[in-house]
This record gives sequence, C-alpha cells and structure tokens, in this order.
Amino acid sequence: MLESFQGIVKSNSAEGRLLAVIDPARVPAHIAVIMDGNGRWAKLRGKPRLFGHREGSGSVKAIIDTCARLGVKAVTLYAFSTENWKRPKSEIAGLMTMLKRVIRKEIDEVSKNNIRFQTIGDTNALSPDVQKELQFARDRTSVNTGMVMNVALNYGSRAEIVRAARLAAASGEITEESIDNNLYTHGLPQIDLLIRTSGEFRISNFLLWQIAYSEIYVTPTLFPDFRRKQVLEAIIDYQKRDRRYGGVKLQ
Repeated sequence: MLESFQGIVKSNSAEGRLLAVIDPARVPAHIAVIMDGNGRWAKLRGKPRLFGHREGSGSVKAIIDTCARLGVKAVTLYAFSTENWKRPKSEIAGLMTMLKRVIRKEIDEVSKNNIRFQTIGDTNALSPDVQKELQFARDRTSVNTGMVMNVALNYGSRAEIVRAARLAAASGEITEESIDNNLYTHGLPQIDLLIRTSGEFRISNFLLWQIAYSEIYVTPTLFPDFRRKQVLEAIIDYQKRDRRYGGVKLQ
C-alpha cells in the first residue's frame, strides 16, 4: 500500500505511520462524506462563507487522492442538498461558480488518475451552464475504470426514495430490490463508511436507504481541515468496528 503513496508520504511521518496500520484487505469499498463546517471555518477567520467553501475544495482533492490510492471503489460527496436552496442567493451563486471552475481546473487530473466522475440528485434543476460543465466532466471520464467520484448535487434522500418507489411501481412490484435498482446509486458498492465532519450528529437527508448498515464516523474537524491524515484516521477507526449487520458474532 505504501508504494502507491511513495514520493508524497514519508514512512516515518504521521501519515506514514497511519498508513502502516491500515489493513489493505479491509479498506471500505464505498465511503460517503457529509462535508460540513466550511462556513464555521471561514467565520472563525473573519472571512465570508465562500472562503471556507474554496478551502474545502482542497479537502475534496485530498479525500479523492487518498481513497483512490487505497483502492476504495467509490466516494460519494454531499456537495449541495435540496435544502441548500434556502441559503442566500449570493452564496448559492458563488457555490455554482466555484463548482464550474473546479471542474474545469481539476477534471484532467481526475481523468489521468482513471477516476470516473458522476453525479446523483436532480441535476436537471441546476442552471444550464452548470449542467453543461457536469456533462463535460462525465463525458471526459466516462471510459475510466478506476474509482468513482460521485457528487451529490441538488440531492435529497427522501425525494430519491419516493422517486425510486414510483419507478418501481411503474415497472411492477414494489420490493426492496426494485427500489434499490431505481436509486441513483444503483451499480455502486454498498456504503461501508459514512463520514461527517464538524461534529454534528445528523444524517441531513443523505443516503438514508443506502446507509442502513453503514458504519458512521463523526469528527469535530471542520471540513477545510479534513485532509489525508484525517481520512486515514477515519478508515483506521472503521477497521476497528465489529460489523454484524443485525446478527450475532459466533463464539
């Protein structure tokens, strides 16, 4: 595992020591992240909220790079919820402008690393210029076979479940399998680990169906400070869990 980090992580560094603890055979297949705390991070520094969102883009890069090197199959990032439309219009406009800029700046690097970009949520409700950039990113990485970078935009889990149930009913019987087959995340591995930054103990209408048996890791770290070291710490904590899926561990 350390070979994939050669040149960027020294074995005797804090990150190197964390890497040495991780069991490569038990890395989560799918990690979901509620990226919380950008606004508070900025406020602590006397800056506008968008300053925190810009700094948070560095954390996204650290998460994606670290997880891809570890062999994680998919990472789902909660970027913009259906409830986020309640925020000030200036903040929303700034977020969408930043999203377009980051896609254009980073998508070549994402593609070079064999990562496939995709989205979940009702992206048709986003402005045409944002939709254009999202489609550009999907097309640019569509043939890639490595980790999936899955970004939740205009996403709400309750709405997703209602949509999946409606589609399941239209095609036949409503069952757990038919609903699962019509979720945005169909085809991705089950979510093993849900991470929430900033110390809040809420799910915030995120992947309610998919995280039924996921391990949940909450850290007080605000999202702009959540980098490679913090990702490794979350995975180490995950690997200490006893996952029984409602059953009992046999003695």
